Amino acid sequence: MNVSARITGIGSAFPEKIVTNDDIAAKIAEFGLETDDTWIMERTGIRERRHSDLSNPDEHNSSLGSAAALKALEMAGKSPAEVDQIIYATCTPDTKLPSCACLLQKNIGSTQAWAMDINAACSGFLYGLATAEQFIKAGSSKTILVIGAEVINTIINWKDRTSCILFGDAAGAAVVEPVEADCPHRILSWHMRSDGTLWDLFEIPAGGSTMEVTPEIYEQNLHKVKMKGTEIFKVAVRTLAEFAVTALEANNMTVEDVDWFIPHQANLRIIEAVAKRINCPKEKILINLDRYGNTSAATIPTAFDEGVRDGRIKKGDVLLLDAFGAGLTYGSVLLRW
Repeated sequence: MNVSARITGIGSAFPEKIVTNDDIAAKIAEFGLETDDTWIMERTGIRERRHSDLSNPDEHNSSLGSAAALKALEMAGKSPAEVDQIIYATCTPDTKLPSCACLLQKNIGSTQAWAMDINAACSGFLYGLATAEQFIKAGSSKTILVIGAEVINTIINWKDRTSCILFGDAAGAAVVEPVEADCPHRILSWHMRSDGTLWDLFEIPAGGSTMEVTPEIYEQNLHKVKMKGTEIFKVAVRTLAEFAVTALEANNMTVEDVDWFIPHQANLRIIEAVAKRINCPKEKILINLDRYGNTSAATIPTAFDEGVRDGRIKKGDVLLLDAFGAGLTYGSVLLRW
């Protein structure tokens, strides 16, 4: 079929609880570690983030994803019954079985859809968009929900000062539909890659089929995030810059042709280093990291949604989405809104 794919709706959702840097400092002090607002701000650009209250069913991963999905559907003028496919990107699902995608399907009543989870960590939303575009072009799906959602505070290692300061919980969602192949408002191209040789830069060793969470493993915090921050910084800057350029070159564009650059919100230093490499002025960069922290698969769709709803992103704007994540996974999507 001679069609392309377009994002027609975008939405986001967050837990209520705001966790400030002072709150983080008080928390890690319980484990004999020290930090403060200045130390965190200087190294990350984050001043606060949101953490889900898991005693509240409305703040589970699938619940946040459902809230974001309903907002995206409303913007697209679609009902849940019209959704025929759900792609749910997360590395912190409610349960190992069933998938968050199936739980979201139940929550919003998309009874005709087939649903699946994907795990590409922080790159998950872009992987979801690329996957959705292929189903649209094949003609097998017409209305696809792509969700990027995390309740990542559940895997934080509070004994690791360099990683526990970074993460927050959130969900973002997009509705993807077919348009005529030459429609200007479409996904222009996507570019994805993985490098499994760097798997150990960001991992959770226990909890899968190779390592059961025994009391001993629990005490060692091997069921929590284990990160090599310095190495990740270098790889992140290189891959984000490389794939931003790859997307632009594939479409015969330059940074001057881009209205908004929406990078993965991992760390302000990383974003600034990438922007310098690709000569992107800070005025073109959408950032919500300062208020929500690193929300993994949710960072790009939540910043995207915020830009649309506050009027910064306008119809016809060219957006460059750029991500990297554990795996390692990375890639970019160029689209016209």
